Amino acid sequence: MSKSEVDELTEKTIAKGGVLAKLYFDMQSKDEEELQPLMTDLINNRLLKSTGVLYCTGAIDEPLRLERENIYSTSAIVTVLFNDIGAVINAVFNFAPAGVEIIKPLGDFRIKHGDLQSLLLDLSNISVSYSQYILEKVLSKEDFEKVNLDIKLRSNLGKKLLDKSKEPKDAMK
Repeated sequence: MSKSEVDELTEKTIAKGGVLAKLYFDMQSKDEEELQPLMTDLINNRLLKSTGVLYCTGAIDEPLRLERENIYSTSAIVTVLFNDIGAVINAVFNFAPAGVEIIKPLGDFRIKHGDLQSLLLDLSNISVSYSQYILEKVLSKEDFEKVNLDIKLRSNLGKKLLDKSKEPKDAMK
């Protein structure tokens, strides 16, 4: 894409609720040689292919040796155009950047009611998935099955409440 095509895509996307942001990543390892390939994989094969990411560009720093225990560190600053605020939140949740800087839009940001509701449900599902992963690693099999059943029951209740909220007001009497 040429610079003018990127600028045009960026402006059109921002006008429709998109977000241009800088994500700051840091990675450490005892193996200096693996750092840049790992960071490249994170950016090119995971972040760039995430739902709602239209493009990303940036640079990965050369690994530096830290003072302690032969640890090496590298960082990257990546500018990302997201389709909407939900894509930003999912990327931040899934890739845990060290920092986030919103470049555009400037000023207040508006989000539609339905988009906010969808976003909050996505966050709830991500939270449940991470909690489930952690619980699988910590709890005994019996305790995990009990918690998993509680999570499924909670999910089903949430779906019923959501369906009920979509019913016409007269039907709720």
